[in-house]
Order: sequence, then structure tokens, then C-alpha cells
Amino acid sequence: MLPDELVAIMVCPQSRQPVVYFPRGDADRNEADAFLFCPASRLRYPIEDGVPVLLVEEATEVSAAAAAALLARARELGLRLPGADLANGRSPR
Repeated sequence: MLPDELVAIMVCPQSRQPVVYFPRGDADRNEADAFLFCPASRLRYPIEDGVPVLLVEEATEVSAAAAAALLARARELGLRLPGADLANGRSPR
């Protein structure tokens, strides 16, 4: 599992926008399925052996519909979303 402090500063190398961390995959079952997702670029980055692989050439691009579904799932799971701090009247860390 990645530390919150690290996730808070990670950005997509393509868009330079924050990522969403799915620590147990989108099914929320297994840490081996963890990944990072950038809503801005719609890229899904793998985490291999606990190490985020933030390389565009290793990422998987998802469709707009799949990106919307991932964001909805992140909300269901209560995951930290980019811009959520600002939307809630808090400053980002």
C-alpha cells in the first residue's frame, strides 16, 4: 500500500495532473490489483510489486465511458479524488 503523502504528490507524467489511487483495484479485493488512474489523460498506470510505474508507455488508455466508471467507483469506495479538497473548501496539501 502506498503512503497517503506519496499519493498526494503524484501526478500523471503526460498531463501533469493528480492521479487516483485504487489500493485494491477497482473491484476492491486484492492489493495485487492496485493501480493509479489519471482522469485528465484517461491513463491507468500499473503498480508492480508495490512500485508505481508512472511511464506513459506502460500505461493503458481507457475510454471516456470507462474513465467515468472508474471515477464513479472511486467515489463509491471513498477514494481521494483530484480536486476534492478544493471542492470541499480545503486547500490541497
